[in-house]
Amino acid sequence: MTRSRRGLALALVLIISVAMVLGACGSKNADNGAGGKTDTTGNAGKSNEPVQLTWYTIGTPQKGVDKVMAEVSKYTASKIGVTVKMVMLDWGDYDQKMKVLTASGTPMDILFTSSWAFDYVQNARKGAFAPINDLLKQYGQGIVKALDPAFLEGSKIDGNNYGIPANKELPAQEVWRFNKNLVDKYKLDIKGVKSLESLEPLLKTIKDKEPDVIPFAINKDYMPVVPYDYIIQSLPMAVSLDTKDYKVVDVLETPEMKQALKTMHSYYKAGYVSPEAATTTSLDDVQKSGNWFLDRAATQPFADNLWSQSYGYPIVSTPASDSVIFNWSVMGSMQAISANSKHPDKAMQFLNLLNTDPVLRNMVDSGIEGVHYKKTGANRMENLPEAKNYDMPTFSLGNIMLTYLNPGDPDDKWEQFKKFNAEGKPAPTLGFNFDSSKVTGELAAVQNVKGEFWPALMTGTVDPDEYLPKAIEKFKAAGLDKIIAEAQRQLDEWRASKK
Repeated sequence: MTRSRRGLALALVLIISVAMVLGACGSKNADNGAGGKTDTTGNAGKSNEPVQLTWYTIGTPQKGVDKVMAEVSKYTASKIGVTVKMVMLDWGDYDQKMKVLTASGTPMDILFTSSWAFDYVQNARKGAFAPINDLLKQYGQGIVKALDPAFLEGSKIDGNNYGIPANKELPAQEVWRFNKNLVDKYKLDIKGVKSLESLEPLLKTIKDKEPDVIPFAINKDYMPVVPYDYIIQSLPMAVSLDTKDYKVVDVLETPEMKQALKTMHSYYKAGYVSPEAATTTSLDDVQKSGNWFLDRAATQPFADNLWSQSYGYPIVSTPASDSVIFNWSVMGSMQAISANSKHPDKAMQFLNLLNTDPVLRNMVDSGIEGVHYKKTGANRMENLPEAKNYDMPTFSLGNIMLTYLNPGDPDDKWEQFKKFNAEGKPAPTLGFNFDSSKVTGELAAVQNVKGEFWPALMTGTVDPDEYLPKAIEKFKAAGLDKIIAEAQRQLDEWRASKK
């Protein structure tokens, strides 16, 4: 079983052995989730030879991928007439590599997209993804039935769907995660922790007493939590969460961000943050070793159990933000069909099966029963040592509510997920998708400036008193004010249309 080691939400996993899988094909899994029997060829009257689908997805490349996909392909070939080749691209490389691959027309069928990696909205508008409204109607009714309607409705772009959101937590809530071994060792009280500044006494204790431990583990993608709703995730255009006037501002000029950057710089100077944080792409090795005390992640119900199971040592967490439904949380994990796929119908059939069939969903997520995990009950499992070679980011792979429970998870976990989803507060711009077509040149220039300043500022590596004014000036020179004005115009029109 596997879990994402990033700050996005994770999920549980199950798997059934290949013998059991094949034996189940004629019983409860004979229904394809769309209300009818599975067409084993997927297209009556055509060749019975399975179609190979190529699936590009995000995450640290795993040694066991080809071995697991061979077993997955046996199952999907018998169910819908497809085999699957998975290509994993590492977290820090995914966005740029996917831009190059799609621009060059590299053959692919299914690809991971989101609000934070290979931007869903922008790439849909560029034509990278096939529109799927008709495909959903024909081959994806199981998906439609399985998803909370807010996922498909909230991910529409100009009335069209271009991707399948993962059925997972709907709101976004950030938490501070702690290595519980160190919390217990030094009897640290984490109950009152929420703000960035409140972490300081804990970080100081670890810095003084554990010289080989990173007190605050962050990488180049880190951003302090500030109470703003971003027009484009990780770019400085934003609206205050408690806005009354819906004014789009440069978040770098807000008092909340200025204070957060000063605090991060003080933490960097104190040695709480790694000197390489601004250039670090992955924290996998640090987290595997356990040589860290604190980081931040997006949570979900019972996430501590998931993280503890994945890392092999206990994790505890406390809230770092409120629970808010953002566009980026609705679009936080999606699978799209490539615009150049030669088999869009088969790709949709595969995605439908992935999101409705627990055998396939958990095989993709967890690997092979008896090799990567063992079952401990009808709907429970535990990792085996070989899971280290197939440690997948669960949240990125589809409907997490099909996955088995980990040790310590309550029987009503998925009911608690539904409760968590229902309690999220909508963000001010929920449902608004910025069309950047009139500012493409400015947006590209702003992205370049971000690459120059953002990681160093956000991780505290440089002094914000010196570098923040320089960054603000360069963003303006790149055309940020024009982007903000265009975003404001569209946001005002969107609000007027809602009224």
